[in-house]
Amino acid sequence: MSGGSGGGSSAPGRFADYFVICGLDTETGLEPDELSALCQYIQASKTRDGASRFISSATEGENFEQTPLRRTFKSKVLARYPENVEWNPFDQDAVGMLCMPKGLAFKTQADSREPQFHSFIITREDGSRTFGFSLTFFEEVTSKQICSAMQTLYHMHNAEYDILHTPPTNDKDSCSSTGDCNGTSVSKLQRFNSYDISRDTLYVSKCICLITPMSFMKACKKVLEQLHQAVTSPQPPPLPLESYIYNILYEVPLPPAGRSLKFSGVYGPIICQRPSTNELPLFDFPVKEVFELLGVENVVQLFTCALLEFQILLYSQHYQRLMTVAETITALMFPFQWQHVYVPILPASLLHFLDAPVPYLMGLHSNGLDDRSKLELPQEANLCFVDVDNHFIELPEDLPQFPNKLEFIQEISEILMAFGIPPEGNLHCSESASKMKSLRACDLVSDKRNGNIAGSPLNSYELLKENETIARLQALVKRTGVSLEKLGVREETSSKKDLKIQCDEEEFKIYQLNIHIREVFANRFTQMFADYEVFVIQPSQDKESWFTNREQMQNFDKASFLSDQPEPYLPFLSRFLETQMFASFIDNKIMCHDEDDKDPVLRVFDSRVDKIRLLNVRTPTLRTSMYQKCTTTDEAEKSIELRLAKIDHTAVHPHLLDMKIGQGKYELGFFPKLQSDVLSTGPASNKWTKRNAPAQWRRKDRQKQHTEHLRLDNDQREKYIQEARNLGSTIRQPKLSNLSPSVIAQTNWKFVEGLLKECRNKTKRMLVEKMGREAVELGHGEVNITGVEENTLIASLCDLLERIWSHGLQVKQDRSCTAFVLEDRASVYSASTQIWAFQTTRRPTLHKGKSALWSHLLHYLENRQRKTTSGSFSTSGILLDSERRKSDTSPAMSPLRISLIQDMRHIQNISEIKTDVGKARAWVRLSMEKKLLSRHLKQLLSDHELTKKLYKRYAFLRCDDEKEQFLYHLLSFNAVDYFCFTNVFTTILIPYHILIVPSKKLGGSMFTANPWICISGELGETGVLQIPRNILEMTFECQNLGKLTTVQIGHDNSGLYAKWLVEYVMVRNEITGHTYKFPCGRWLGKGMDDGSLERILVGELLTSHTEVDERQCRTPPLQQSPSMIRRFVTISPNNKPKLNTGQIQEAIGEAVNGIVKHFHKPEKERGSLTLLLCGESGLVSALEQVFQHGFKSPRLFKNVFIWDFLEKAQTYYETLEQNEMVPEENWQTRARNFCRFITAINNTPRNIGKDGKFQMLVCLGARDHLLHHWIALLADCPITAQMYEDIALIKDHTLVNSLIRVLQTLQEFNITLEASLVKGIDI
Repeated sequence: MSGGSGGGSSAPGRFADYFVICGLDTETGLEPDELSALCQYIQASKTRDGASRFISSATEGENFEQTPLRRTFKSKVLARYPENVEWNPFDQDAVGMLCMPKGLAFKTQADSREPQFHSFIITREDGSRTFGFSLTFFEEVTSKQICSAMQTLYHMHNAEYDILHTPPTNDKDSCSSTGDCNGTSVSKLQRFNSYDISRDTLYVSKCICLITPMSFMKACKKVLEQLHQAVTSPQPPPLPLESYIYNILYEVPLPPAGRSLKFSGVYGPIICQRPSTNELPLFDFPVKEVFELLGVENVVQLFTCALLEFQILLYSQHYQRLMTVAETITALMFPFQWQHVYVPILPASLLHFLDAPVPYLMGLHSNGLDDRSKLELPQEANLCFVDVDNHFIELPEDLPQFPNKLEFIQEISEILMAFGIPPEGNLHCSESASKMKSLRACDLVSDKRNGNIAGSPLNSYELLKENETIARLQALVKRTGVSLEKLGVREETSSKKDLKIQCDEEEFKIYQLNIHIREVFANRFTQMFADYEVFVIQPSQDKESWFTNREQMQNFDKASFLSDQPEPYLPFLSRFLETQMFASFIDNKIMCHDEDDKDPVLRVFDSRVDKIRLLNVRTPTLRTSMYQKCTTTDEAEKSIELRLAKIDHTAVHPHLLDMKIGQGKYELGFFPKLQSDVLSTGPASNKWTKRNAPAQWRRKDRQKQHTEHLRLDNDQREKYIQEARNLGSTIRQPKLSNLSPSVIAQTNWKFVEGLLKECRNKTKRMLVEKMGREAVELGHGEVNITGVEENTLIASLCDLLERIWSHGLQVKQDRSCTAFVLEDRASVYSASTQIWAFQTTRRPTLHKGKSALWSHLLHYLENRQRKTTSGSFSTSGILLDSERRKSDTSPAMSPLRISLIQDMRHIQNISEIKTDVGKARAWVRLSMEKKLLSRHLKQLLSDHELTKKLYKRYAFLRCDDEKEQFLYHLLSFNAVDYFCFTNVFTTILIPYHILIVPSKKLGGSMFTANPWICISGELGETGVLQIPRNILEMTFECQNLGKLTTVQIGHDNSGLYAKWLVEYVMVRNEITGHTYKFPCGRWLGKGMDDGSLERILVGELLTSHTEVDERQCRTPPLQQSPSMIRRFVTISPNNKPKLNTGQIQEAIGEAVNGIVKHFHKPEKERGSLTLLLCGESGLVSALEQVFQHGFKSPRLFKNVFIWDFLEKAQTYYETLEQNEMVPEENWQTRARNFCRFITAINNTPRNIGKDGKFQMLVCLGARDHLLHHWIALLADCPITAQMYEDIALIKDHTLVNSLIRVLQTLQEFNITLEASLVKGIDI
């Protein structure tokens, strides 16, 4: 990567690569900058409406109707030195566009013409960066042709203005709308403030610029300001300007890592210093300015948005402010790096990039006149909008809080106050714009704050005492025992008294504050990710294979990592772990096994993590949310002090060059035309560098500067940048150098491909996560996350859908509360007058809010309502009960009709959801739970006419092949069950539909008692609901019950025929469509069956195909009822299902195994424990088989139940204890427990039968780990000998011991019973 231009001896280790001059090319003349002009027109015209649109467009700054002095003209790169360097090819379009982002500006002697400095960045497609530093100033126009052209433009403008603004005599309403007449009169006044060639002097902007490989902002600013000072001061500079420019290009080296460098400007020395390889990377922008402009609270919120890769748009009148905020936020992310589109200064001609459906960080220049409401921005649901000048930030919805946010803000505030900066920011920063107009050039040169001229710095804490933010912070720290009263404003540090710092005091303070703030931010990540290495999943295959399969691989055990984190961190961390920046950070870690190969940023971070581990070696590594303050600032500050006190290297001084006589002439007020012959090539043998720079600098640090700050160190890294996964950021960076329609189309195509790829990856990831077992093979552990990760993945899917629906939208959503009109502006160019005229046509109304998806759904709803008669939607997919009874007499629940519109209405009826974004997300969750997402979206997009109206031709939703693939990927969600709507919207009211199916043959119609029902779910229960007599189907509304688990059904035993044989009960959630079946197959009535008046039924969720089968056959599968075995527990051989001991042991083993498996699953994957206890193959049913085996036959026609046997056993033990014939203490405790439980169950006020009581006893015994004791107790009981035959399982000691061992395995689990199972029992 060495080599250079011309002489070929210059190396890429030099301070600057190019010196560039941009401005007016007098040969080509004035060229309108049509792209940026058009963007300005569109931006201005979108804010206008109604009758005033045509008039106001002429008065409010449409570019071609503005006065010529306010128009945008193309700037050109006039010269660059050298012509080209190999390691950094010159990108003329990008440099020209970013040096003067708004093109040329013209002014007269009446206008303020202060120089303006700004920096910019060019990010190449491979991710490497080049930095630019630009000083724009004004020079008098000496070309008579240009002055004449400007005069002509004014004559044309005035003539056209008079034609447009002469009101028709018969139009009474021409000035009726508010403000129109005033606007016109103001414009007439503005007309006279124009250019007259005879009396005015015309000035045009010009720009000098340095292009450098590293961002030494302060040094470059001084170089440019001193060069400008040289051409504006009355005395010529000591040497020709070529000498200084040659010196900075060819003779000033980059300082090596950990060293400082001094070199000469035109009027004074310039110092820069570079951090060593074990310090935080180079960062030379003033953090102070960002906190003054935004305040600490806003900075932390903006920082959180950047970490979670939201779209971020910065907005300011000052280009340098845009750059400072963007660079500060990305620098504070250490050790993570922004991976997506990064354009801190977005040229006007690239505004279409705001439409990009990918994360970006962009800066938009404001003209100082438009307020926020006039900006129409894309994707507002995921957008963080920052109005830098007005101390204002607008956050995306659902932004999680940064961990320990309050303590973090407190720590930053203490540092800011120590440096005299109020934590809430300097609210008067925005006034600086007006102050700047009165500054002289010499004032600007000495200004160290890049144009951010605030009030005098605070020097007393007293001024802050009344502040509300400080009051809150003070209350917070009082709890930690610290007093803010003692906090003084920072004075000189002790070390500075000993060392003589070479730079001025203000600059040194900027260095100090920067490092303090950066260390505090870096410390947060060091604390949060102190043990991240443990969770990195190292690939088992070689790096080639790993690269090839990168997108399919899990590189970090997120589930295990999150399970170690404090609860308050989870909302932020679960989303942060899904970002591209985190994935790339872990990829880096995997690639760099040895220390030499390690990325420099990673090396610094890992060394800090190691230090924390050493400090915490005596404490356990369990994560706590206790806040750990930063302790590394003093050490970092000391390193900077030492470099600034003892300059490591002084570069060659500027010297006279071998120039011809007459070259290097000086003319006051004009930047001279430089001599290209002396500037285009470096020295033949680099004697200046060799004489003063140690040889090892050039050799050793040539690669290091690219490694550390350009992120390019070797071939492997190159390959990584190209091949490592990109997910959503298929296009990393807009290419500034080519803006042809074909390139813009290609860019949009890349966006479409990127969205499809992201959709494929997301659906695959979500399926793997949901299926669980596959995830273990990829490195996931079975840990308890309680659905945090699933929620994060679904939220990111919602974000992706919003981005897809925002791509190529005709006009983006307004934030106001009223809907506005989409317009299609057909532009007509009038060649004769060189003025643009515009016509408008109406388009569909775009609904209020910020969600493109919900807006599309509302349009679809309106279209359907227009096309269909109003009555057609009355039932909206649900058949009425009366209709069902006429058409269908069989006892099956009428199916819910699939309806996109009905699902929308369900969401609209939920009062808890206030925003359109929230409604869109709820609709997506509901559709996923119903397994209808792909089907609904396909139906939505089937309205091609609507899609064409809403979306441009290149939009994703109008690319048919990609759209089909997208819907196909979403279809894969139907393979798994999601409860993402039910589990999230826990407080909403939901209608439930109940169907009770009594026996057809026995006593359904004669039933006289009053029935009731109580439904329980994972989130709550309904309480007792009275069912009107003879009504078997009803709908009621109650708060979300979650997944349904049990139904309690009973009656009051009133009337002549109070006997009811219920086959099963079905309950359906009318919003999600989930239908649960609760089999019964038992009598409810005194003297019938086991005498029960109420039963607890355990339900299972029916799959959709089961419902179809049942609708076809109409016969309920009675044999599957868990209670069928115990319908009549008479021990008659005719009706008892005969199971042998082997089958019974197998049933017990399966039931216990099901419970063990349940507790070994991650909590989010567990099913219903109630089903495992009381269901068809549950523990209760298996133990019932144990006690039924070998039961002696009773007298004829008398039913004997297991409960009868247990009550006799209880009586025996109670008698034994009264007679004090107790064998041993341990045995006595078990007997007492057994008797206590039997008594408590018998005393319950509930009318449960004998089988119900047995079920309750088994559940309580499992909960309290007593079942195996009771089995041992009953096996030895004399009552057993009386009531069981010799072949009974309970009498076989070997089998009983085996049964006890199996039941003992349940002891290690904490079994929590559902309230419905143990209602009325207080043990």
